[in-house]
Amino acid sequence: MNQLDALRQFTTVVADTGDFHQMAAFRPQDATTNPSLILKAVQKPEYRPLLQQTVDQYRGRALDEIVDRLLVRFGCEILSLIPGRVSTEVDARLSFDTQATVARAERLVELYQAEGVHVDRVLIKIAATWEGIQAAARLEQRGIHTNLTLLFSFCQAVACGQARVQLISPFVGRIYDWYKKAAGANWDEAASAGANDPGVQSVRAIFQHYKRFGITTEIMGASFRNTGQILALAGCDLLTIAPELLAQLAGSQAPVARELDAQAALGLELPRVQYDEAGFRYALNADAMATEKLAEGIRAFAVDTLKLEQLILAA
Repeated sequence: MNQLDALRQFTTVVADTGDFHQMAAFRPQDATTNPSLILKAVQKPEYRPLLQQTVDQYRGRALDEIVDRLLVRFGCEILSLIPGRVSTEVDARLSFDTQATVARAERLVELYQAEGVHVDRVLIKIAATWEGIQAAARLEQRGIHTNLTLLFSFCQAVACGQARVQLISPFVGRIYDWYKKAAGANWDEAASAGANDPGVQSVRAIFQHYKRFGITTEIMGASFRNTGQILALAGCDLLTIAPELLAQLAGSQAPVARELDAQAALGLELPRVQYDEAGFRYALNADAMATEKLAEGIRAFAVDTLKLEQLILAA
């Protein structure tokens, strides 16, 4: 049995890509997209017609509507290849506007429904800012399920659990990147690998808290830099993995063991933690890594959304 199939025994495998042609080979349950992945896909020749068709069909409409229709078009293509859910992201420029995030999420769901896609097959991705988490809480109450992304800190995860969001995406690789850069020449790769990887440790702490206190929000580790990070989180609810790393796992026969255990977490002595807005903002501010990576992630997704808009305008 290869490592990918072995991993499936403990964890739901999700494909992290907008390249749906590449996806089918790995038989993922779910798939995640984001503006950067969609931008990367539409610049490939095989996806150019999909961009052009969408622009031609809705030419003259508001630019943000055409972007959303393109995202949904990709989402529908992906859903034709997988049995589960696709994650589609709200414009990152709305990350600090609760009402605008709710409105955009509702439009994305309406566009999916117009294509015959059931609401339960869509997760709306929202940055895990305080405003984004509040938007997600409202959407969940309306039956629209959410995936809180750009999640780097324990306080973000706790607030998401309080909001009863469907799923969170802690960014393992970007946490690792920050600590590696901060350490500079003092970074010891071997000593910071596997269970000692700071990104892996962050997800483990969230997993243990959620399972210990019966929080039903799903945890989906994301943004991996190597297969070691993935295997160190075997047992996490879901793991979303880029095609290159899926291929590496499929090509290895090395053994895979469960690393995260929900039953074991029930017996842990952990403090119960909750946050109001002031407490959340202070805790996030106290975490330099999370503050920097959240801001950086929002900026990067906003830049790629602008680039996508430019491609649409030029089409």
